[in-house]
Parts: sequence; structure tokens; C-alpha cells
Amino acid sequence: MNLVVVANRVAGSNALEPRTGGLEAALVPVVQQSGAIWVGPRRPLEAELPVVALGRGKLVRVDLPAEDYRRYYEGFSNSKLWPALHSLTERVSSAAGDYNSYRNINALMADALLEYKDRRLFWVHDYHFLTLGAEMRDRGVDRPIGFFLHTPWPAPDVQLGPHRRELTESMLAYDLVGFQTDEDRQNFLACVRADLDLTPSEDSVVISHRGGITRCQVFPIGIDTEKFAQYAADASSSAAVSSLLEGLDREKLAVGVDRLDYTKGLHNRVRAINHVLNKDPRSICLLQIATVSRSGIKSYDDYQQEVAALVDYVNVNHGSDGRVSIRHETKPQSQPVLAGLYRAARVGLVTSLRDGMNLVAKEYVAAQDPSNPGVLVLSKFAGAAKELDEALLIDPNDIEDIAEKISIALSMSLPERIFRWEKMMAKLREYPIQKWSAHFISELEKSWAEKLARQSPRDVGESSSSKRKDEGKLAGGGSHFDLPRQLTFPAFGVRARILNEDFTHVVGLGWNHGPQAAPDILLGALNSVDAIPKPYQPMTDIYIHGHPYMAQLTAGMREVTPNNPLGANVILIPRLKGG
Repeated sequence: MNLVVVANRVAGSNALEPRTGGLEAALVPVVQQSGAIWVGPRRPLEAELPVVALGRGKLVRVDLPAEDYRRYYEGFSNSKLWPALHSLTERVSSAAGDYNSYRNINALMADALLEYKDRRLFWVHDYHFLTLGAEMRDRGVDRPIGFFLHTPWPAPDVQLGPHRRELTESMLAYDLVGFQTDEDRQNFLACVRADLDLTPSEDSVVISHRGGITRCQVFPIGIDTEKFAQYAADASSSAAVSSLLEGLDREKLAVGVDRLDYTKGLHNRVRAINHVLNKDPRSICLLQIATVSRSGIKSYDDYQQEVAALVDYVNVNHGSDGRVSIRHETKPQSQPVLAGLYRAARVGLVTSLRDGMNLVAKEYVAAQDPSNPGVLVLSKFAGAAKELDEALLIDPNDIEDIAEKISIALSMSLPERIFRWEKMMAKLREYPIQKWSAHFISELEKSWAEKLARQSPRDVGESSSSKRKDEGKLAGGGSHFDLPRQLTFPAFGVRARILNEDFTHVVGLGWNHGPQAAPDILLGALNSVDAIPKPYQPMTDIYIHGHPYMAQLTAGMREVTPNNPLGANVILIPRLKGG
């Protein structure tokens, strides 16, 4: 696929290595399966080559000035933006000049991306690159550019600092801005009104002061649900899983998996475990996988020490006979190992003070044994709570509430556990990672098509109504414009790739000559040469059994298959004489 993904963190080339954070876990399958290029900065001390393969895709690392990168990453991104975006303004700290470095790194990344300016789509990720789209537009990149925010976006009364207006305005250079939840989208639109004095449309489209068109939409990230379930089913023979569980009582086991980040609420989680043990000694044990994160940033170093001290306190007060109440591990684990740990635990704990989504919550659900599932205890301030409302929702700032829900989870009956799990699992299967990425890309193309439609007429010298009347006729007397649910985007009269090939040898006999969904085997042939049509570029010269067709991308999703890895929904429309 002709896609460029941009993110601050570029994955390692080992597809099975542990992933630290939801962004990596979300993007690796997209690059592996679609053939995209993933571009990002080379991080300090990174040993990876500048360009390496990842499945069908490619990973590209860009060298940047070390001091600028430090101030951009440790300074403005993670000491200023990160806490502010999570509404934790008391943790904000940033030195003078950090914002200049942030802007400079975004500009240098835009320079590097000019190498790929002829690629079809750009998909930029997260708060590190709020201004990248504007920099790319300033350099003449005239391609669809989408942006997805993995963190929350706060309400207007939460201060992002003196640069919020500039950052918000820069984000309107993107054609599509995606959010995890509708609350985040509405907060952003409220900032657009308050800071820029712009009025979004009812369908969340913003026209900037420069005339740019940006659509804001919600795309809650999923996981590879079936793969994670299979990892969990296979984990019974894993030596790594057995080692981590050694000495822990599985009937009383809770598990937490997080970066060691103050937004994850680990301090309150440990206090809640202590509260449970005070009321009912030896009633629970916790396996906490807490990967060290952002070392060198004082607020993170201090937090790691705070959590370690709390764990020691609980183990001193509630451990006995060599038994610990909390096993605290900081080494990252692979997804197969995590899946085995999730399945072994009666309770999954997610206590985020604020979270864009939190994929751990979804992974825990996907990993459960259908005949004996555990219970998810989930912060109501995590984006996942908007979907997984059959979990036991907690206020992460209320120690007693967390402790009470943990106790309820431990004593919950099997029928209720199964009922809650089945409801949540159905939602995960409905919108896995493959559909998330395909949905975003489809909507980005739609946004671009709408932008082109506003900028130039579809036809010159002829009214669109008469053009539709003549070109829309089919053999049966109907019109393909009579299929509004399928045909969202009429042709722009733009000729795309001319195949000049009869695909009879692909689709074989039994061909239905009317308008229809493109067969999966034909999609495979088109996908192999990167010829899947676009909303604004239907293929107008495709022949099957000697008959000419127009192949057109439509709204909606098809089943993800090896021939159709992004679930493209393509229909074939017969072209008659003059059409």
C-alpha cells in the first residue's frame, strides 16, 4: 500500500519483540500487512539501521540534532504536552526554548518526508507531531495527510500553555484528525471555537481561516483480537509464563501491565491492594508488569521510586513465609507471554487517572478462557471504558472504590463473569485493529475526495445533473446513483491507472455481468500491483469477459482477507457506450 506512517517511536525490526505502549502495538500490524513505510526520529543510542524491513513494509529512522531532540522529547512533548493532555497540569514543567525545539524537530521531519511526497497517503501519529502537517503543507506536499491522537484532548479550561492557539491552528492543516473518544473530539472542537473563533459544522468539519478543510472523527483503537486469544490459548506450555506465576495463587491473582507512568495510577492501585489485604489478609496477590519509561525525566524517575516504595511497604506488612503480596517486574514481556499472564489472572486491573484508550484492557478481555473468564476492573477515565462498560468501572482517585471493585471481582459468580466477558468480547471482535486502520485510511481518502470536490468542478462545460443522467444508465434501465448506500463517491472524471487487461483469467467462469461487489480474488490481483481504486480515482478501464467496467471504492468495510488485507470495499459498475 502506498502509505507513509509517521510517529516519534519507530518499532524494532523484530516482529516478536515486546512493545512498549499502545501506539507500537497498534501500528506494527498495519506496516507488516500493508507494505507501508514507517518514518520517525532515530532515538538516542538506538542500534537499528536507518532503513530495515518489517514484513511487507519498511522502517525508516531519521537522524536529528541531539540537543533539539532532547528538548523536543523530554522537554516540550513529555514534560509539557503529556501531562496537560491528560489534565494533570500540576505535573507540567518545561524550560524556555523547549517549544522552539519542538517546532524545529517537526520542521526537520517535514524536510525528511519530502522524499516520500509522491506517496499516496500520510498518516501522522500523536502529540509529538501536532505541527507536522502544517510544516508539510508549507513545503508543498499536496497529498492526503491524516493525524491520529492517541492521548486524550482536554477541555478548554485545561491550559496547554501559551502555545495552545498556535498548536490548535496548526492541526487544521490535516485533512482528517482522529480521536479515541467522542469526548476528546468535542473537547478539541470546543478549543477550536474558543481559541480560533471558528464554528465547526454539525458533522465536525472545520474550515480554517486559510480555507483549509479538516474533518474531526472518532476511531477507537482495537487490537488483533483473534491473534491475542490464540496467544492466550497457547500459553499453557510457556516456560516464561510459568516462571512469572511461580508461587502466586491463581485463584486470587490480579494482574496489571503498564508503562511506569504517573498517568496509569499505579500508586493508587498498590494502595488499593493494601486496603483489600487490610480487610481480608491473603485474599489477593498482584503481578505487576511495570516497564520503566522515559528515564531521565525527573517526574518519571520520582514516580518510579514512589511506586517501588509502596510495593515494598505492602510486601513488608502482608508477606509471610517467603510469600510476597505484590510481584513487581520492570522487564517488558512479549505479547504471547502477556496473553498467558492475563488468562491466568482472576482480575485485570487498569487504574489510569486518564487514558486515551488503554489497550491492556482490551488485551485482558481477549485473553480470557471463555469457559472461566476473569473480571476486568477498569478506570472510568480510560477511553476503553466507553466501549467496555460491562467491566467493573472505578474512580481511579478513590482507593476504597478500587478496593471494593477488586473484592467484587474476586467473588463474582461464574455465570456473571461469562455474561460480562461475552458482551465485551463481541465488541472487540466487531472492531479489531485491522478495521481500525482500514477505517481511518478510508475516511482520510473520503476527506481528500470531499476537499477536491469543493476545490474544482467534477466536469467542465456540462452540468453535473446531465452528466449523471447520461453516465448513470445501466443495461437494466437503472442508475448506479440509485445505490446511495454503496456509492458514496461519484466519479470525478479523473482517469486513474489504465489496466488494459481482461481479467477473465482471474475471475473465471460463472461471472455475473451486472453491477456487483468485486470478487476477493480480483481484489488480490489489484492489490498485488497497488491498483485498488480510490474514492476520487475510480478505475475506468477494467475488462472482464470482454465487458468494460468501472471499479470504484465505496463506503464501508469488507472482510479482511489475505487478498484484501485492509478490507477495501470495491464494486464493479458496467460501463456502457459513452460511459
